[in-house]
Amino acid sequence: MKSMATKRLTASQRRAQLIEVGRAVLAQHGYEATSVEEIARAAGVSKPIIYEHFGGKEGLFAVIVDREMDLLVQRVAGSISSGPPRARFEAAVLAFLGYVAERPDGFAVLTRDAPPSARGSGMHSVIADLAERIRDIFEHEFSRLGWDTAVSPIYAHALIGMVTLTGQWWMDNPELSINEVARHLAALGWMGLRHLPEDPQPIG
Repeated sequence: MKSMATKRLTASQRRAQLIEVGRAVLAQHGYEATSVEEIARAAGVSKPIIYEHFGGKEGLFAVIVDREMDLLVQRVAGSISSGPPRARFEAAVLAFLGYVAERPDGFAVLTRDAPPSARGSGMHSVIADLAERIRDIFEHEFSRLGWDTAVSPIYAHALIGMVTLTGQWWMDNPELSINEVARHLAALGWMGLRHLPEDPQPIG
């Protein structure tokens, strides 16, 4: 990673640089194993600069998580803003996995360890937010079938959880293209929905 220490940066430029460098270092090592010294060294600055901009490692982590969450939610929300249910369903899967492919460092920060004060945020919050946004896809289908729409959040959370775990797997196994992975996931989810019984019963 090339240091920008030789350039005189404005405060906003320095802040943006620290966010970029911090995201890469945190993605590689995780929150607990990353020190302020390590981030400062990678950015070519002194430790006080990081404290000046973010108050410390936890503050920097929180800014990075907020930005990545906003970006991911915007992508998925934009992809499901219009179209028939199946197209929106597939678009949601592709938008999520597209984010994983294009911003692996951001995805890694969202899904790795976090400081105690941030537990319950990060990817947990992303899954809850995205599930809320795509719930209407399931509500539409259940309503069309005359089924109880109150159970739609179960399927929305299941879909986002499935895509999240598959994205983590894909990062370590990128032999398949992300588009191919998305098509398989979308097919699995949609066909499962299409053949879902109204009142699932235990097997046996």
